[in-house]
Amino acid sequence: MTRRDFLTATAASALAATPASAAVRGPAQAQARGANTTGPARLQLVRNATSIIRYGGRTLLLDPFLSPAGALPAFNNTPNPRPNPLIELPMPAAQVVAGVDATLLTHLHVDHWDPVARELLPKGGTLFVQPTDLERVTTAGFTAARAVESMVTWDGITIARTGGRHGHGDIGQRMGTVSGYVLAREGLPTIYIAGDTTWCPEVADAIEAHAPDVIVVNAGAAQFLEGGLIIMGLGDVVEVCRAAPRATVIAVHMEAVNHCVLTRADLREGLRRAGVRSTVRIPRDGEDLTL
Repeated sequence: MTRRDFLTATAASALAATPASAAVRGPAQAQARGANTTGPARLQLVRNATSIIRYGGRTLLLDPFLSPAGALPAFNNTPNPRPNPLIELPMPAAQVVAGVDATLLTHLHVDHWDPVARELLPKGGTLFVQPTDLERVTTAGFTAARAVESMVTWDGITIARTGGRHGHGDIGQRMGTVSGYVLAREGLPTIYIAGDTTWCPEVADAIEAHAPDVIVVNAGAAQFLEGGLIIMGLGDVVEVCRAAPRATVIAVHMEAVNHCVLTRADLREGLRRAGVRSTVRIPRDGEDLTL
């Protein structure tokens, strides 16, 4: 049996075992879900940055990282050199991709777009990517990938691309181009997905330009042994809260890969000391939030 046959068989088995009441519905429920354009916006954290966003009657999968625990090597030259992911998914990988209407990729680092995701997602499914990643995604066989240059409209949802800095100085240059996205639709909260970025002028500009109601930040303080943080840590999250005091901030990308050193408990305590804890939600893996 080939790897692809194995993954396909695994997906079919998992779907057959998934109850109809599961949080992520399969294709049989897609029509009913799609008709519910007035339902509340929801975000379900899967693991790391991977999230399922239900918005305007559509289901978007953000940055799928679906490998089993320990299937990938530790990131080189980083703290805590343990195989990745550090923990298992809270649900089968096949359940994560079931019923997805589109996939949203902030960039193509392996903890946001891994081999299991590339195998399980349909090659004809809609993917939104930053322009620098379009060629790699289409070369991988995804025929309906769309680059978001600045803004696109999809099924009544506006998707605007924002900038970011995956670290500062030389390390930030080596980490490559990353993007965030802002989702907007009349009658729903505006959601800003910051992506793999530290606090920087691009993030401040996005908050000022879009006035988001919800901001999703990758807050695990990922780092190498030198060069500083490459995603947000406690101080960065505090800056976001101060820049957008009326927004709900959702902190993810924690406790799942070896170079993320900030725990949920430490972030919660640090925010309490900074006096901004009440504006931040720190979901558990698998937790489903109403926005």
